[in-house]
Amino acid sequence: MTLVERITQDLTAAMKAQDAARTSTLRMAKAALMNKQIDKHGDLDDAEAARVLQTLVKQREDSAEQYAKGGRAELAEKERAEMALLKAYLPAEVTDEEIAAAVEKAVAETGAVSPKDMGKAMKAALAALAAGGKTADGKRVSEAVRKKLG
Repeated sequence: MTLVERITQDLTAAMKAQDAARTSTLRMAKAALMNKQIDKHGDLDDAEAARVLQTLVKQREDSAEQYAKGGRAELAEKERAEMALLKAYLPAEVTDEEIAAAVEKAVAETGAVSPKDMGKAMKAALAALAAGGKTADGKRVSEAVRKKLG
């Protein structure tokens, strides 16, 4: 079962259970996935669907941070709950050790030696992590590459 099918099935179950919070979050996710399918003019594979969900998680993270800064704890909590629900559909995040190993390998493969080579090293590191079937936050990988190069 694909990720899109799983979300659709879980949305139906949430609607039947009258779970309003879960229903609204899954509707939002399904809408984002459908928009991406329309843009692509075809079905999404699991990797593309996961990238869409990662974007939604990142948006929720940023929103929660802004709400917390603005003193809106109840809205920040709502965003965090949505973020937790969406993360359940994503593959496991990589550990700092796995990021460090991927960066080390990427730097060796690309011959990167200075911060000018950061783009090549980032691309190779993210590709290596994605090939392992795990998701990585670009910011964390970027920090690791920057630390390694310089």
